[in-house]
Amino acid sequence: MAVTNIERKIFEITSEEEFNTLALEVFRYQYAHNKVYRDFCRALLVSPSDANHYSRIPFLPVEFFKTHILVSGDRSAELVFSSSGTTGMQTSKHHVLEPSLYRNSFLRCFRMFFGDPQDYHLLALLPSYLEREGSSLIYMTEHLLKESNSPHSGFYLHDLKGLQEKIISLQKDERKILLLGVSFALLDMAEQYSVNHPRLQIMETGGMKGRRKELVREELHQVLTSAFGVNAIGSEYGMTELLSQAYSFGDGIFQTPPWMKVLVRDTNDPLSLLPAGRSGGISVIDLANLHSCAFIATQDLGRTHENGSFEILGRFDNSDIRGCNLMVSGV
Repeated sequence: MAVTNIERKIFEITSEEEFNTLALEVFRYQYAHNKVYRDFCRALLVSPSDANHYSRIPFLPVEFFKTHILVSGDRSAELVFSSSGTTGMQTSKHHVLEPSLYRNSFLRCFRMFFGDPQDYHLLALLPSYLEREGSSLIYMTEHLLKESNSPHSGFYLHDLKGLQEKIISLQKDERKILLLGVSFALLDMAEQYSVNHPRLQIMETGGMKGRRKELVREELHQVLTSAFGVNAIGSEYGMTELLSQAYSFGDGIFQTPPWMKVLVRDTNDPLSLLPAGRSGGISVIDLANLHSCAFIATQDLGRTHENGSFEILGRFDNSDIRGCNLMVSGV
């Protein structure tokens, strides 16, 4: 199967069988064209002939993105996304050979979970991301703002008062408002400029990053729902190393698009996967990550459910606090 045919099929998946077939095809492609990933698989004595199901495919530890250039193919990257980190911390680099795959992924995912972007005024409160270069979240948000085709959509850096005034000015507008914000900034606004809007939705995208005391998800969401008069706070699960996102709409249970799947590995035996309901390390298959590595073992802890949804329970103790990690409940 040609790589262009794989690209087309990624967003046509409608069944578990189709996902498995394409995941195995992507594994064969990346084994052949990604030297770092191939060497990792060989160290585990696993080749494409050994895998007849996606659960048998090796998951590359996410830390490799800090030390290696992970690309499948011999083209130069058109974009390089980097994770956030404190001064002196080694950050991940995601070399993106085909930005159209990322755009296709996040636009399709938005429409799947939220509907048409033009049904929204999109307001982005993402100061820690705007203040640095190479954020995949900013890239995604910029394109979603354009897709909304609203003169009211836009970024807010530190102007919390201006953001409050914008939301109030749209009280009688029929469009919904989606406020996409990093957790510490949403808390700052909740404490200083709370606002109530009948069609306001809030989606938090990350943790405190050292700006404020860490809160468990339930405590964070309780503060935000009270301040903004909404019934629930949504969350995004994404990271620099991925090209797809999962979303939760207030219950802490994340849903993935059809081309993305989350599995849970045994923390004592990373090559063994655990059944639904058991807690362990989160591993992600992101088929949109065709030209990098689609099979990643993260440093997040969680568990899956029988319907394929998942929840995040925390982080490995020795993991860095990365840019797109979420506020989470205790293990």
